[in-house]
Formats: sequence, C-alpha cells, structure tokens
Amino acid sequence: MIDLNKNNLAADPSPYLQQHKDNPVNWQVWNRDVLNKAKQNKKPIILSIGYASCHWCHVMAHESFEDQATSRLMNDNFINIKVDREERPDIDFVFQSSFQLFNNSSGGWPLTMFLDENAVPFMAGTYFPKISQHGLPSFKDVLESVHKVYEEQREKILQQSGLITKNLSLGKNPVVKQDLLPFIDSIIINLDEKKGGYKGAPKFPLFNIYQTLLYFYNKSQNKKYLEPVTIILKQLCTRGIYDQVEGGLCRYATDENWTIPHFEKMLYDNAQFVSLLCDYFTVTKDKYFLNKISQTINFIEEQFKNEEDGLLGSAYDADSDGEEGKYYTFNYEEIKNIKSINEYFNIKPEGNWEGKIILEEIRSPNQLILDQLVEIRSKKNKPFFDKKTQLDLNSLWVSSLVKASKVFENKSYLNSAIDYMDKIEKKFSLNDIFHCNFKSVAFIEDYAMLIASLLDLHEATLNIKYKISATQLKDQAIQLFYLKDQNIFQKNKKDSNDIFFKPIDISDHTIPNGNSIMLMNLVRLNDQKYTSSLTNSLNGYLNIYKSFMVSSIRAIDFYNENSIKMKCGPDGCKI
Repeated sequence: MIDLNKNNLAADPSPYLQQHKDNPVNWQVWNRDVLNKAKQNKKPIILSIGYASCHWCHVMAHESFEDQATSRLMNDNFINIKVDREERPDIDFVFQSSFQLFNNSSGGWPLTMFLDENAVPFMAGTYFPKISQHGLPSFKDVLESVHKVYEEQREKILQQSGLITKNLSLGKNPVVKQDLLPFIDSIIINLDEKKGGYKGAPKFPLFNIYQTLLYFYNKSQNKKYLEPVTIILKQLCTRGIYDQVEGGLCRYATDENWTIPHFEKMLYDNAQFVSLLCDYFTVTKDKYFLNKISQTINFIEEQFKNEEDGLLGSAYDADSDGEEGKYYTFNYEEIKNIKSINEYFNIKPEGNWEGKIILEEIRSPNQLILDQLVEIRSKKNKPFFDKKTQLDLNSLWVSSLVKASKVFENKSYLNSAIDYMDKIEKKFSLNDIFHCNFKSVAFIEDYAMLIASLLDLHEATLNIKYKISATQLKDQAIQLFYLKDQNIFQKNKKDSNDIFFKPIDISDHTIPNGNSIMLMNLVRLNDQKYTSSLTNSLNGYLNIYKSFMVSSIRAIDFYNENSIKMKCGPDGCKI
C-alpha cells in the first residue's frame, strides 16, 4: 500500500533518489501504482528528473526541496515523483521531448515537469530558483500559479493530451535512399573551425559528430573531414576540460575556449573519448595522443571501478565539500614551488577562474610534476561517485578497450575487455538483459551496445562464442523492441505501459542512438531481413531530423557500402 503522505525514496537503489530520501517533500518512485493514485485522486503530478552528479540538481534540492514552505506547497497540491534519468532514460527522453515541444528549446537537468492526473505533461521547466532572479520566477510562485491554473482549467488541460501526443509523434518522408554527403557538409558548416564543437558557449565534445567525420575521412581521404577532428582533439587534450593531473574528460566547458569545465566526469564521455582518440591515432599515427589514451584508461580503471561487481560506475560529481570544482582546481600558493611547472602549464598567480587555477597544457608534463600535483590533490576530499552500473556504458567501455589494445598492441587491454565481458555476463545474464538495477527494465541501447562489444571481441579474439551471443541477443532485441509496422526499434520494450507515449528515439544524445548502432550490428551479422527495412526507415526520418541523427548517417552509409561492395560474409563485416 503506497502512502502518498510520506517520502518513499529510502528503499530505492538509485544514488540520485537516495540523495532526496530525507527531503520534506513526499517524493514517490515512478511506477504504475503511484500513477494510478494520481488518476484516482484527480491530482496533478510534479515530475523531477535528474541524476546523482548533477550540479544544478543539487542547487535546486538545497534551495527548494529541503525548504519546508516549498515542500508544503508541493505536498498539498501535487503528487511528487523523482526519476533518475540514468535509470529510466526512456522517461527522460519522452519528457525532454515534451519540454522542447513546449519551449522550443533544449531542456536539461534538473527537468521539472508538471503532468496532469493521467501523467501527460502540460507545463515544463528546468531549474527554478528559490527567489526570482535572472528572468526566472521563483519555484514557489510557479507552484502557486500551476496549482491555480489546474484548479481553474482542469478539463481543458485534460483535453489537450491527444494534441500533445500527436505533436510528439515523429514525421517521416517516403525517401529510401539519398546522398548523405550534403548532410555531413551542413554539419561541418555549423562547427567552430578554430576551437571545435559548435560555435559559442557552452561547448560539448560532440563525439557522435567527430566519430562520423572520421568515418567519412577513412572512406574518402578528404581532409575536410579530418581537420575538424584534429582541431577538437587538440582542444580537448590541452585545455581545462581535460583533467591534466589524473586524466579524464569533464562533461562540457562553460566557455568557448574549453577552459572552464563543468567538472562532472561521466563514463559515457570518457569511453567515447578513448574510442575517438584510438581511431584518430590509427589514422594519423600522432604519438602525442597515446599518453592521453593511456592516462584516461588508467583513470577510468582506477577511479570508476565498483568493488561489488568489478564493473564501472556512472559519474563523479562536480562538487566536493559543497563547492564546485574544489577538487580539480588549485590555488597559486599550492603549486608555485613545483619546479618548472610554468614550462608545462599556463599558470597565472591570479588564476583563470574565480581566483583559482584550472590547468591548461603548454606541453606534455613529466611524471615528476604530475606526481607532485597528485600529492597536492590527494589531501582534498573527492567528489561524490555514482557507482551505479549501467549495461550500455560498460559495454561501450569494452569496445573502447578493444580499440586501445589494437593501438598499443597491448594484450592487457584486450584481456581487460574480456574480463569486463565476463563480469557483464555474470551480472546482466545474457538470458535476462537489464539496464541497471531493475531486471524488468531494459532499453534498445543496452542491447545495441552489448551486441557491438561482443562483435568487437569476436573480431579481436576470433572466439566464436562472442558472435553466437551477439546473434542470440540480436534476435531478442528484434522480438522485444522492433516495431514491424514502422520498421524501427522502440527505445523501451514494446510491452512497457507506464509512459503516456511510446518512445521512438532516432536522435543521438550522450551516446549514439540505439537504432543506428543496431543497424551496424545487423550489417556486421549479415542479417539481410532487417537491414534494408531499418535503413529505409532511418532514411525517411533523416530528411526531417538530420541535425539529430549524425550516427545514423554513418550507419546508413555503412549499410550502403556493404550492400554494394558485398563485403559481408559469414563472419560479418568490419567497420
């Protein structure tokens, strides 16, 4: 029996939900029973989506969710639900899409959604401050306004659900084949030709884009596809977004020069960073990047590993001791006596961010200097670590290690990849795939990334067991996720019924889209039954949503090339 008059997060394994278990807000976990209660009580829902290492989630929690007066407004007038977007990316996808529909702009976290009693959104926001500022209303003012609107216009709000569902539905053109290069050229035009990433700030690494550009360079040897990759990797490796001391990439930069990072470190960013660096080195043989590859791998292996299962957690927080970036920045007094440090890093006594120093590389430092910096940092408290293990991200890491083993001709990296796969099979049972904590919940990205990593291991080891497992999982994915009437994979399982809208996701987000990875998997497995129909479907979406479908462009071309040149044999195809 669910008690809506108390906070019910304590029993949930999510680190993000655990952070909110002591809030005076009567938070509930997203499930069918809670949604039914909202419907029975004819009460609107506040849906708050975030993740454990999210800085602005912490800020809003401290300002509003720990505040008695704000909590009282929430508890009296709404049913309040917390969702970890890393546990339920399908929920996050649907409501981020709703935010974009309502506001004509990208969303973010914390995502603050107001849903009607049927769990259909009618208003959307992100962070709301405690006190009105910077053009944003206070959260208490928002709560009072939304409550009043729902009281006065409930029937009208309920009637608009069909319109919302219609507007969220994807459009598709009948085109089944088209020239892909104009799409790539239009992407290049929008990139910052001097600093990489999109123009302006904030700046994100955009791994999907640069991985695709490198793919087309390998195919064409046209340097216009390689030059943007060179620019972005030099920026990422030398500027403040990269942790020059321990290795690893931060989530994004708040400025256009990549100097001031948002200090979160995510597994998905660093796995893709290693992958792109390895592919770039394979093409250019630029030895400068070898150290960045090995340093980042060492960082992930040492800092992200879970003691419980030997797999990798999700992320490190930006904050420590309640201060953003405290662990990663230095005061001038801390480092001024390190001999010759100015030869390797751009050091100014006044600092380069709020009086503090974010290290930026002039040239590769020697180990002695790094050791001294590590010693200074070791006296600080580490940021919070979200040890939540996600199947798709651990699979992505396996593929990155396989690439690294080829770059370094190092069997230890390959052995490590094999060991991770053994642990993945042990925890996530290949007969009952699940995403994270709940065995009933899995997504197409979990299957897609796991299949890809198994095929990568098969190609590296020639062990047939990996290909057999990949083939079995491919068949399962088709059964559980593939919509034959639309020739596309649904994001969550077809029999899922706890979201008002069936999520069909063809866009790249923090990782490549599950449909594009599945298409490449199908080609590699020489599954001719579904490759053509899925390719045609993605082509139809591409004409409308091209800016969000960069990995699909690569996947479609991969299919086209292999179907024309007949590269696919019994053992699949090589990317």
